[in-house]
Amino acid sequence: MDQIENIKKVLQKLRPYLQRDGGDIEFVKFEEGIVYVQMHGACAGCTMLDSTLKDGVEQILVEEVPGVLEVRAI
Repeated sequence: MDQIENIKKVLQKLRPYLQRDGGDIEFVKFEEGIVYVQMHGACAGCTMLDSTLKDGVEQILVEEVPGVLEVRAI
């Protein structure tokens, strides 16, 4: 399985937690170790977005998918 498939698989596991709070996350692209995502719903304007991305999504992706260095919302 390639990196993009692994990234999407991990994001699918995380989506229910974001959806429970009225938000969602969508994979956009993977480039030079950086995963770019689009946040939707409540997540798009949430004051906790940076924390959710860095302490949650990024930490899990870095641990589970070799080559992932960072996650950025676009």
